[in-house]
Amino acid sequence: MTTFAVGDIQGCYDELRGALDRVGFDPAHDRLWCVGDLVNRGPKSLEVLRFFHELGDSAVCVLGNHDLHLLALHAGNRSHGEEPSLDAVLAAPDRDELLDWLRHRPLLHQDDALGFAMLHAGLPPQWDMATAGACAREVESVLQGDGHRDYFMQMYGNKPRRWDPALGGMDRWRFITNCFTRLRFCEPDGSLALKEKGPPGSQRDGRIPWFEYPGRVSRTQRIVFGHWSTLGYRAQDNVWALDTGCLWGGALTVLRLDTAPPEHHALPCPGWQNPAAFA
Repeated sequence: MTTFAVGDIQGCYDELRGALDRVGFDPAHDRLWCVGDLVNRGPKSLEVLRFFHELGDSAVCVLGNHDLHLLALHAGNRSHGEEPSLDAVLAAPDRDELLDWLRHRPLLHQDDALGFAMLHAGLPPQWDMATAGACAREVESVLQGDGHRDYFMQMYGNKPRRWDPALGGMDRWRFITNCFTRLRFCEPDGSLALKEKGPPGSQRDGRIPWFEYPGRVSRTQRIVFGHWSTLGYRAQDNVWALDTGCLWGGALTVLRLDTAPPEHHALPCPGWQNPAAFA
């Protein structure tokens, strides 16, 4: 069985299918990992959701911030505005089935046999993988439980910024969510610097990409992640960054995980959005 991991898709369905054809993905024999952000801003979010839903056990998707935003809209939280690119999803006859499936996706996937873990954004430097797994399962249980609508009404926000095992309730869940779905940079003290969105080198002095943080406890775990289109493809420090800006006219990256070293493929994309419109 071959295992492929694909970067952020964000509704770019045609590019996804082209990339999978290029690497010879066969759902009858292979497995496809997605680092999250299946939807939003691209032209065919509904088609992407239906494709992954139909793949069943042949695919593993973790939740990204845009996936959570879609779920928050469905739950009634419009505080961050409407998203026209998601209208087709929210009006689809199979909407409830698709969004229930999406809400039950994990925040973290670990495959010990393959030797890789997958998440959307990052990990705070204080977490080992056991802590990361426990925190992911904690929020997943909230997302999949009866109180998920209350969670989505309180999900947005940048605080708290620093991990404390004593955190409780929504403060704890928001911190965990922000790590897995929004993190790029850390402050020198190890807290989250969530407002930084540019490439390394553009940040305020002292802020550090999460995967370069000195003494990061999770450094021995091989991790694939997305979320950071301005970072581009990166393979260093036991991490592989797969968001290469397909939505913005970059490329859609597919990484074969069961080879040594992992085998990198990139399909050029025509681009659907102007980054300046979201600056």
